[in-house]
Amino acid sequence: MQNLVKSFTVEKLAVEIYENRQALGQAAGKRAAEKMRELLKERDSINVVFAAAPSQNEFLDTLMSEPDIDWERVRAFHLDEYLGLPSDAPQRFAVYLNQRVFSKVKFKEIHYLKGDTDSPEAEAQRYADLLTKYPLDIAFLGIGENGHLAFIDPPVADFEDPYLVKIVELDDICRQQQVNDGAFPSIDLVPKTALSMTIPAIMAAKNIYCMVPGPTKAQAVKETLYGPIDTHCPASILRRHDAAVLFIDKDSAALLEDK
Repeated sequence: MQNLVKSFTVEKLAVEIYENRQALGQAAGKRAAEKMRELLKERDSINVVFAAAPSQNEFLDTLMSEPDIDWERVRAFHLDEYLGLPSDAPQRFAVYLNQRVFSKVKFKEIHYLKGDTDSPEAEAQRYADLLTKYPLDIAFLGIGENGHLAFIDPPVADFEDPYLVKIVELDDICRQQQVNDGAFPSIDLVPKTALSMTIPAIMAAKNIYCMVPGPTKAQAVKETLYGPIDTHCPASILRRHDAAVLFIDKDSAALLEDK
């Protein structure tokens, strides 16, 4: 594959290193499109969850430009959402996904996490019920600088979480990442709480594609692949998934000794 530097497996997790983030995004987008077309040949509809972050830009651009995906048979979800921001706040993940994905094609259904709800507990249960009704076929993920998946930071991570969606407090590393990504001008403006799918909800997806470019993710990638599988790095649990692929670039692979 063009610009593929190296591929290997760590426990169950397939890993592919690409020359740069553009090559990573293109490869991941094409692979995801292939899987979607394959699944849509087998069933009437599929259920897909999307991550929302700058790390996903190149991947989403590629995926949305791929031909012959019958989006009208795709039911869409998203991983997480800030609590307390207005519905039209540009930082909201629903706004990001609507701009980059949901407005581009016609989906069968789009299920938004409502971060402006008056009852976060009820909203978490509503979304959990949807995920139970429509089991995920594919999860598109990133990994945070602190190793989080969705908004499941190390302090709130639970690999045996009884909930599918829950209210979480964001740790300072996660909140600072939102500033680093350009979403907020200062950490004081970053919400402290969010709704997030949990680790069991994410791991229940039949297929996982995880896109993690950039130098700021190098330590998290190292811990994901070679640290202990525990909640200090929630993404380390991906090594136990039967059908997960981690797409990284030279920058995010910089601390891997065998890169």
